[in-house]
Amino acid sequence: MTLPSAHDVALAAERRTAARLLLSHPLVTSDGPYSDSFPLVRRHADWLAQRFQQVFGYRLLVEASYARLFKAGLGPGSGHRLQRPSTGTPFTPRTYAYLALALSVLVTAPEQLLLSQLVADLRAAAVDAGIEIDDTGRQAERRTLAAALRQLVDWGVLTETEGHVSSVAEERGGEALLTVDREIARAVVAGPLGPSRDGADLVRRAADPGFGGPRTYVRRRLVETPVVHLDDLTGAEREWLRTRQRRESQAFSELLGLEAEIRAEGIALVDPDDELTDLNLPGTGTVAQAALLLVERLVDRLRPTDPGHPAVGGRLVIGVPVPDELLSELLDELVEEYGRRGNWQRGLLDDRDALLAAVLDLLVRMRLMAPVGPVRADGHGLPEGYEDTVPDGRPVTDVSGARAAGSGGWVLLAAAARFATTVAVKPRTQQHGADSADPATADSVTQEQPW
Repeated sequence: MTLPSAHDVALAAERRTAARLLLSHPLVTSDGPYSDSFPLVRRHADWLAQRFQQVFGYRLLVEASYARLFKAGLGPGSGHRLQRPSTGTPFTPRTYAYLALALSVLVTAPEQLLLSQLVADLRAAAVDAGIEIDDTGRQAERRTLAAALRQLVDWGVLTETEGHVSSVAEERGGEALLTVDREIARAVVAGPLGPSRDGADLVRRAADPGFGGPRTYVRRRLVETPVVHLDDLTGAEREWLRTRQRRESQAFSELLGLEAEIRAEGIALVDPDDELTDLNLPGTGTVAQAALLLVERLVDRLRPTDPGHPAVGGRLVIGVPVPDELLSELLDELVEEYGRRGNWQRGLLDDRDALLAAVLDLLVRMRLMAPVGPVRADGHGLPEGYEDTVPDGRPVTDVSGARAAGSGGWVLLAAAARFATTVAVKPRTQQHGADSADPATADSVTQEQPW
């Protein structure tokens, strides 16, 4: 076996660094926070464009002053939400409306304009679009508008030449001179807006993998979400992944430096450097600490018996139901044990419903819990006309009944077991079963081990 040369190793490392940057920050500018790495993106633009298109079906546009990776959606409940940097508060629908209206104005705006003129043009655009916006004289409304404009500054669409966009939130309405980058403004929107009938249709269309089919969708799902459970995939997607997961694991390691954690219930791509994520658990802050403690106790209380992979005679358990009263009961225990002496936010301690909602929101985004409801394996959220066809004779893991069903409530998902305080070790006699697994499952031989 010939070892790679030092030049080849350095080249692969540069390309991996550039690919990781674009994946985590799809819009990179030459004078933005990642300007030091922008030359790498420019240097390897052709190779990166080819690889992103080939692997994920993503289009990469690299210009002299910016690079934009046009990603695709993953379907309902899988979006990346924007937040106010100062508070971490998620953008509201109103903030997104202001953001979209501002972009509609800025793509044809002059190179420079006053903040007051931008606000006036934005209001006019709202009237043209039939969108009702509240009086921007209200404090809350001014702050919402300021958050949208601040996001445009962070993206490089706007530059604060004199003054700051935050002055729009001031009671007297301060002024600022803004410089507009129309090219970046045009590059921000990536979704297929034109043909979409409504928001739900837009989400479905954005998740359509097109000619890439199961291959493209599964790869996107793996790299864009904390974990992929098997019922997050259609039958055709599960079949494709079952036969290729070893090869895909190697490819993700080479391209992005990620390691695959393969289990009976699904797969997670893990970043050893802990950089390619906007979610952290364990994490800092009241919500993250409470979420970690809550999921640990839920796993301890609700661990299923004899979970495993059907290929080796196990019972596939992707999710177990969580009794309605258990969440509030455990959270109250945690507040008494840790919250009072752990400097948790007093506002959340006094409002248990708000704390529980925030904790569940984080656990859902981490794919550790989910509300009871239909999943992609049931056809939920599939684009219109999407064909879920499995080649004849190909075995597909049956996921029916693997996740708790019902009309409401919550489900604790299999990946939550990673946060268990104790580890169950299988007897060696069970582990030896992998050596005699059916050849049809040889590529997924590690799957019999559950989370």
